[in-house]
Amino acid sequence: MKIQISDYNVIKVFNDNILLVYQSHVEKILYEKGIGLGKHVGDTISKDTSIEKIFSIENKINCDNFHKLINTVEVELIALCEEIIYMISIDLNEELQEKIHISLIDHITFTLKRLESVGNIENPFLFETETLFPREFQLAQKAATMIEDKTKIHFSDDEIGFIALHIQYARKDKGVYNTIKYEFVLNTVIKMIESELNVKIDRKSLEYARFIADIQFAIQRILNSTPIKNELLDIIKVKYPSSFKLAQKISKFIEGELGLKVIEDETAYIAIHIHKFKKNESAILIL
Repeated sequence: MKIQISDYNVIKVFNDNILLVYQSHVEKILYEKGIGLGKHVGDTISKDTSIEKIFSIENKINCDNFHKLINTVEVELIALCEEIIYMISIDLNEELQEKIHISLIDHITFTLKRLESVGNIENPFLFETETLFPREFQLAQKAATMIEDKTKIHFSDDEIGFIALHIQYARKDKGVYNTIKYEFVLNTVIKMIESELNVKIDRKSLEYARFIADIQFAIQRILNSTPIKNELLDIIKVKYPSSFKLAQKISKFIEGELGLKVIEDETAYIAIHIHKFKKNESAILIL
């Protein structure tokens, strides 16, 4: 039986070139020069309309988190981030993981607020990021230029490195992110944290998505055998003993599954992520 494709129904107008629409039970982001001119929520766009780029958000959790962002972040910033995602996809000539519409927007929004209040932070993985992911770093530089042009807020190389990691993670069929072994390790780490803390993590929460991104980056560094130095190692051991103890268990598990050494400096970073997550009560479901 032939599947009927419906017209697009406008959900949100981001700018003259970008729309959030609904079509055949799937939310999509349309990119086409001038497509948003004169459009309003509830308008219909013919399915036969020529569209330069279409991004789909099919996962329900991703869809829910995307709506949380568009309901709390200024529409101009959402539009800017979507322009960046479009640029990345076109430059790479690749489809991207749909999570980038949540992770990158959330990261850039948070970074802009931080830069305005407390300023730049040092990126301990900057050298490794530039070395391992030169293409992604170049795209992150382009993204930073686009952001600076709109906001007049400067992004240092440290901040550019963080954006590059989000780009690398979003690439399909690249690196380790799509392997069964990696997914098993990641899921088991989360279960270990739930068991140790005697909590149930809300996998629909935005905080969980942030935490997962932190752990994903940590596991990738371990898989790439990328050496790092954590200047706060001794302080973390003393200040967050329970989180560090759990991080040690997680590191031993990762070593056993991946056959790689997890240095103590990396264990300390995992401990920081665990401590930060424990403080996000909105992501914890009471058992």
